[in-house]
Amino acid sequence: MSEIYRSEAGARLLREQYLAALEHWPVDNERLRVPTPEGETFVLACGPATASPLVLLHGSGGNSAQWMDRIAELAARFRVYAVDVIGEPGLSAASRPPAASDRYALWLEAVLDFLGVRSAAVMGSSLGGWLALDFATRRPERVRRLALSCPLGLGRNRKGFFVEAVLLSVLGRRGQRRTVARTLGPGLSTMEPAVAEAVVEQVCVLSKHYRYRSNVLPVFGDEALRRLTMPVHVLFGRLDVMVDAVHATRRLEAAAPHATVRLLPGIGHFIPAHSEAEREFLTGSRRV
Repeated sequence: MSEIYRSEAGARLLREQYLAALEHWPVDNERLRVPTPEGETFVLACGPATASPLVLLHGSGGNSAQWMDRIAELAARFRVYAVDVIGEPGLSAASRPPAASDRYALWLEAVLDFLGVRSAAVMGSSLGGWLALDFATRRPERVRRLALSCPLGLGRNRKGFFVEAVLLSVLGRRGQRRTVARTLGPGLSTMEPAVAEAVVEQVCVLSKHYRYRSNVLPVFGDEALRRLTMPVHVLFGRLDVMVDAVHATRRLEAAAPHATVRLLPGIGHFIPAHSEAEREFLTGSRRV
């Protein structure tokens, strides 16, 4: 049994749920199995083969189904590669190399090499934002544009939240649901109630069968951030319970003054889609 799952039965259930979700992928796609130093990586490719490449990196506890509601819009303009991050509950290898090493960058570079992508725009959320930053600071020549939503690794981690989550966990399912709602934040209320309820329920099911990463991801130093020479667009929720968004915003603005950083009031770690602004940024039609 893979160490990222609590049981074989749980791993099988999550895999079956994901495969069922992929049957509803709204556009024609190719399902690719990419060999890398960290094991096989699953990639969903869609959009015109001649269009500008866009790489999508999802958040922790997720997979490429995260992009389902936006993929039609993105695939109309880009050759999109939705990558299942290694060590997450998708269809990629369970490998979790040390975050302080260069192995994640080597992994993503191997994916791009296999796909024949010399450089691409990269969009990442939460953990995916950290992976995008890690790659962009180590391989800036391979990243054309960087669009991030609530990325980790820029500001101080809020340790108090993790203590609270542990305390709430002793309350069973009720405490677990409170933790999920608090993690996602007020942005959850922007969804239809039935959709928001389904999201909370899915996270609870995931937590039952999947082991989240326990190690805190490294925070990037100022020297690394100064290597972000490409156009950068970042969204933070001011009420993010996982990271100090104000501190993260100030650090990025100081180290990469060309970056556009938006600190959204009344929003937590879950940020509702800002599709038009991100689309204009990614296409280069406007420096948001």
